[in-house]
Amino acid sequence: MNRSPGCFILENFSLQCQVVLPQAKLIYQTYGELASDRSNVILYPTSYGAQHTDIDWLIRPDGILDPTRWFIIIPNMFGNGLSTSPSNCQDCKLSEQGFWFSHLDNVLAQEQLLRQVFQIERLALVYGWSMGAQQAYHWGVLFPDRTERIAAICGTARTTDHNRIFLESLRTALTADSTWTGTHFEEIPERGFRAFARIYASWAASQAFWREKIYYQHGYKSLEDYLLRFWEANYRKRDPHNLLAMIDTWLCCDVSNNPTYQGDYQRALAAIQAKTLVMPATTDLYFTPEDCAAEAALIPNAQYRAIPSIWGHRAGNPYQNPDDAAFIRKAVWELLAN
Repeated sequence: MNRSPGCFILENFSLQCQVVLPQAKLIYQTYGELASDRSNVILYPTSYGAQHTDIDWLIRPDGILDPTRWFIIIPNMFGNGLSTSPSNCQDCKLSEQGFWFSHLDNVLAQEQLLRQVFQIERLALVYGWSMGAQQAYHWGVLFPDRTERIAAICGTARTTDHNRIFLESLRTALTADSTWTGTHFEEIPERGFRAFARIYASWAASQAFWREKIYYQHGYKSLEDYLLRFWEANYRKRDPHNLLAMIDTWLCCDVSNNPTYQGDYQRALAAIQAKTLVMPATTDLYFTPEDCAAEAALIPNAQYRAIPSIWGHRAGNPYQNPDDAAFIRKAVWELLAN
């Protein structure tokens, strides 16, 4: 049974960027029923640009995450427009003004939610795709004795330089719009959205996806129609300040950038006790299989299992792709049965 989204208020919440928010909001959605011993909890953080309604398609009986067996919580990431974000918080700025959200902020807020609202101390699984996978790794590093399993789908524990160039190109394209003042947008950045969406699309799927024109199978009449009605339309749903805020979070992702590990990336990954499924896509251009395999080698209980797909990064969120969904489902169910 699905309930209305919950709102958890964090008073005087200290961010990693040294700003203290008088009030921070964490909006979350739950699915299924919490077991009396609280042993059936799956945390499913959101990805870039996504809100819980965009990613809960895989939560269904006999789906990748089955709410008849598991109690699943989707916490909305800071900056996504539901939880505290530039669009709904006057104290929230952007990195131009020394403000950003980090995954440390996200995970510490999530931990408070679980403990204070649900009295949950241990997670059966943290499942995440893309920026959700980044948060899953942070859980394993920050709370190693409380995270039993991790399913990191198409994501890394630290943003690589190659990935950083992609993110900087998105940020530059959006802020090149004439409506950008240097700290905020005065109006809707029409040209910025157009450039942003096309850069994003070019990286999101593999060269083979574009060569085989898979988008025709989903009702689009041309490449431009697909770029306009799918990519551009989806990102125009989001406030551009929020899109920049989430890019800033992605840019600063590093599981070792915290007081515990103080930049020792290898020690941070070695601290993960969870049974960890490292699952890139074979054609992902953001989080390459080589980068993911290198991290898997540093995690003690990791299994590396790549999705054989031409869908690139989007193989990890395969709501239009039953074959990739079945592959992920099988691997996740095996992880949960272990």
